Order: sequence, then C-alpha cells, then structure tokens
Amino acid sequence: MANVTRDLVERASVDQTALITIDAAHARRVWTFGELADGARATAARFAELGVRRGDVVYTLCGSRGEWVLTMLACLRLGAVMAPCSPMLRADDLRTRARAARPKLVVADDRHLDVLAEAGLGDAVLPLSEWDVDPDADVPPAPDLPEDDPAFLLFTSGSTGTPKPVWHGQRYVWGQRLQAEHWLGARAGDVVWSTAAPGWSKSTRNAFLAPWLMGAVAVLHEARFDVEQRLATVRAEGVTVLCMSPTEWRMLLSAGDPPVLPSLRRLVAAGEPLDKETIGRWRAATGLTIADGYGQTETGHIAGTPPGADAPPGSAGLPLPGVTTRLHDGELQVDATTLPTLSLVPGTDLVDGRWWPTGDLFEQDDDGWLFFKSRADDVILSSGYRIDPVEVETALRSHGAVRDCLVAGVPDAQRGEVVAALVVTDDDAQADLVTALQQHVRTVTAPYKYPRVIRFVDALPRTTTGKAARGKGRDLLRSGD
Repeated sequence: MANVTRDLVERASVDQTALITIDAAHARRVWTFGELADGARATAARFAELGVRRGDVVYTLCGSRGEWVLTMLACLRLGAVMAPCSPMLRADDLRTRARAARPKLVVADDRHLDVLAEAGLGDAVLPLSEWDVDPDADVPPAPDLPEDDPAFLLFTSGSTGTPKPVWHGQRYVWGQRLQAEHWLGARAGDVVWSTAAPGWSKSTRNAFLAPWLMGAVAVLHEARFDVEQRLATVRAEGVTVLCMSPTEWRMLLSAGDPPVLPSLRRLVAAGEPLDKETIGRWRAATGLTIADGYGQTETGHIAGTPPGADAPPGSAGLPLPGVTTRLHDGELQVDATTLPTLSLVPGTDLVDGRWWPTGDLFEQDDDGWLFFKSRADDVILSSGYRIDPVEVETALRSHGAVRDCLVAGVPDAQRGEVVAALVVTDDDAQADLVTALQQHVRTVTAPYKYPRVIRFVDALPRTTTGKAARGKGRDLLRSGD
C-alpha cells in the first residue's frame, strides 16, 4: 500500500530541485519538490471540487508543461486514473478512446476546445485558461493504494485498427526504478531530459517519474523539435542524460557532425530501431554510445543497454535484471511474472499460461544481446510512433475519391519507416489528389499517420479468396515498381 505523490514528492526535501519547465514562449521555471507538493495538493482539491474521485479517469490534452505534471500528481494523490492524450489526436481518435473509458475530466489547452466539443467531451473540460487552483482549499486525504489499483490508462494500436486500452496499476510507477537504474542510467545530481511528448507511454514513465526515483532533476520543454533549440536547451540546462527517439538522434546530425555537448554523460534511445551508422557517428565524436532500449505500452521497458556496458552495434540491449525472456519462433516473449511494469490488455492470452507475446521478431547472440528484426504483424514503426495501417486505410476510404486502398510501411533513412499507400481512384487528376489525400488524413486522424508516399494503381493485389494481399502490397510499395 502506498501513494506515489505523498511518498515520492511530498516526503522529499522541500528545497530540493525537482523539475525545470520551459514553456512554448520560452519562459523558464525551476520547481522544488516543496512547490510541486503544494501544487499537487491544490490541484487535487480543485479536481475533487469538480467531482473527480478515486477510480475516475482524467484525460490530458496539453503539452509538456507544469500543469501536465500537476495533473498527474493530483491524480496519483487522489487515486484517479490519468490518461495522457497526444495533442495531435482528432475528434474520431478521442471518441474511440471515450468508448473505452469516458473521462470525468479533461485538462486541455484552450486550442483543443473545438476538437473536444466535436468529440462530445466539451462538458468535461477544464481549460488551462481556467486552471486557477486555490492553495488554501481543503485538500482531500491521500489514500493508501494497493499496487493493482489503476493509475494510468494508455492506448496502444495493434493490428485490429482500434486503439486498445491498457490499464496500469500503481505498481507501474514504482516498477520504473528497474529501468531507471539499469537502462536510463539516471543518478542523484543528474539533469535528465526525456523528450517524448505527452501521449507516449515513454513520456508517462520517463519524463519525470523515473528521474525522481533516482534522485535526479527532470527537464520539460514545450516545443516542437528544432535542431538549434534542442542543442541550446541541452547546453543551457547542463543536461547530463538525454533520452530521445532514434529519429531525433539522426536529425541532430542533419547539419553535419555531432555537435559539442560537453555536459552529456549518457545518451539513451527507444521507440524504434536505432541504426549502426547513427550510433557510430555519435560514438566517434563524443566517446559515448547511445544506449538503445526496447519496451511496449503494455509492458513498460523490457530490455536496454546497461550503464557501462559495451553493446554490440545495432543491439536493443539486454533483458533488464530479473526479467526473463525467450525467443519462440523468432518472437520475443516475456515471462509475465518477472516484469514489474507489465499490465495485460483484458482478454489477452498468455502463451503457455505464462509468456507475454510481444509481436516483435528478434535475434539473440550468445551473450544475450537482443537485435530487433521486424514486427510479426503489419504495424508501422515511424519516428517512434506505432501506426496501424488499418487506421490509415479507414481514413483514406472516407475521402470521396478513394475506391480502395492498402497501407504499409516502407523503409526511410531518417524515420525508420514511413507510411505509404496504394490507392485506387476514378479521379484522373491524380497528381493534385496526393496533397488532398494527405491533408484529408491529417484532418480526420492524428497528423503523424498521414501517408508520405502515395501510389495510384488500377487495382490492389489480392489473394485467391479476394482479400487484399497486404504482403504483396507492401512488397510493391517497397520495390517502387
């Protein structure tokens, strides 16, 4: 029995620096644990006034900012369930999530009010412009919560076209210490910046919770990726541990050789496969090897390169200490009893009653290092996003000019994969239709899912039973023929 906000934040030294936030206007604030504790209590009081109780779901639709942190801490204090949503979600995305769990409250940036109203969630919104919490309000007590009491609701896209809800218990938070120590590598005195935006499971666990578990300071920056701004922030804040997606590590090389960043002592990556060339260039320039890692929304972290280890180039790391894995017909499977952060989607069948099937194909060398090969299903891995081709196909078919379509991932040097589509249409103006279809997808679903490559065909490849032959379509898109 525990309470994360009470035991991790409120009992910390009140003068100890916990967090540095930089908002979209570049305003910087340093937060002590005392200030966060006061803010979390006041926010919990405001949420309670709005009817939020233990077990209720609270959505967030805002950037990496102080209110996002206080919302998470308030939910953890009350025993409410926080569901962080990407600010890029559209009305259909939000309606799908609401069918799984309708929120009691949505904390949202004002620019999202229209899309929330369109999704039918307008009556539950607390706009950031009306945040205004009262530090003198009566604060509800912080209950002791069992480890399986729900703390987070995250959504993952699989091969069905419908985002699947994953309910993580309180144990999910405390279980992050394993990866924080043995992969993220944070320690007391570090300044840790995990750049993943809210809505990613990696952000939920690594933006500040994992650093705090190790006694480190966390950095949050509410800004879109920009090479010069990213480098300036690392230098200005003296970041020592930098955790980014492989795409971001590659983009920092877009201007040439790796930049000089003398404060860094550990480089970390996860979310998609990390190529050997990027690892090699950073290592040659800095003497530091990017520590790759692997995990899933349902599992949290499974494997990673430990601090001080010399990983073989291209490896996703070793299984975390105490975590038992196996390769079954090439698929990585995890002993569900050995992973403290695993939460099973309802109805999930474990292999042999014990093994969680990741759906990812790996190879493993004699020393235990894991090497990602591919997905066992058709999910597209692009810039750290997992994109279900069925979702993109549904969005494309909702455009009046599209008679049929097939979506798959094609290799890309910077993003790992990008979304590509075969499209059947009766429209003769195909050149003009590309931009229209891309914009249409960006409008009806999260923009990162739009097809960057569109090829028009007279008919889709099909199986003998008349179904779209996804494998042949993927080969056709990848060949460019």
